[in-house]
Amino acid sequence: MDKFNRKSIVLLVGLALLLALPPITIAMEEAYFISLFSRIMIYALAAVSLDLILGYAGMASLGHGAFLGVGAYAVGILAFHVTEETAIPFLPGGWAGSINAVISWGSAIVVSSLFALVIGALSLRTSGVYFIMITLAFAQMLFFFFVSLTTYGGEDGINLDQRSQIPGLDLADDASFYYVCLALLLAFVYICYRIVNSRFGMVMRGCKQNETRMRALGYSTYRYKLICFVIAGAGAGLAGALIANQSEFVGPGLMHWTRSGEVMIMVILGGMGTIFGPIFGAVALLLMEEVLAAYTEHWMIILGPVLIFVVLFARRGIYGFLTGDGGRDG
Repeated sequence: MDKFNRKSIVLLVGLALLLALPPITIAMEEAYFISLFSRIMIYALAAVSLDLILGYAGMASLGHGAFLGVGAYAVGILAFHVTEETAIPFLPGGWAGSINAVISWGSAIVVSSLFALVIGALSLRTSGVYFIMITLAFAQMLFFFFVSLTTYGGEDGINLDQRSQIPGLDLADDASFYYVCLALLLAFVYICYRIVNSRFGMVMRGCKQNETRMRALGYSTYRYKLICFVIAGAGAGLAGALIANQSEFVGPGLMHWTRSGEVMIMVILGGMGTIFGPIFGAVALLLMEEVLAAYTEHWMIILGPVLIFVVLFARRGIYGFLTGDGGRDG
């Protein structure tokens, strides 16, 4: 089978299954899967955003969970002040927050982008293992900062009384929320696809292969990488806003380095530098967790050999294996 046709079939079948999942699970009286796959798509969005910098720009960040958490807290804090009917103390004008999705999710994207801009501007002055460690350090700093915010629950986090509101949609309905998550995931994947296949994307790929040569050709690699880092942070911030609504809870655990590690595993498992691969990685990892956790709390022991198999025999991950673009020399 032609490789292009095989990829198209895999993607179309995957999309069809995602579109059909809510009515099928409701008919089977297994509506729980709607909530589960909403969570999977949210983490898939975060994984795609990480793949943008890891798979295409070669920036291995262990602090990506920081943007996920910041986006979630942006939504959580705005909702908290609506419930408490109090003004947000660190903003002028006595604004008492909002549960409007356009405002709260937009705020999550903006705030996460600003944090990514600051963290990226400092972290990108390093490279290699030093870049990994400094992004990890920033994430842990934010983790302990939000733990110390007793006003917003500290270590216990914030419980949301309700999900954000979109005019004409009832996000309290799991099926409606599911399709919103799917639409946002597809939109972000499309944006990333256009980015990586643009001139900007070619420069980022060049930076991953040989940054010194790209600088010699006259490209400001620092600026390109910083923009890419901010876009990835914005995507993770949107995922954070969605996960806050999906669980109706926000806690500092979203910023812990282990969460960043889980998202990185999704990228590796699905296939780095493939855009669609991280979606398959998120599905595989979270379904594996859901199934194996029912039998043992040490389910990660089983995940280890699976990752080793993927690294050795399917270097383009699950997506590469399914589309015939993987294997030892993939």
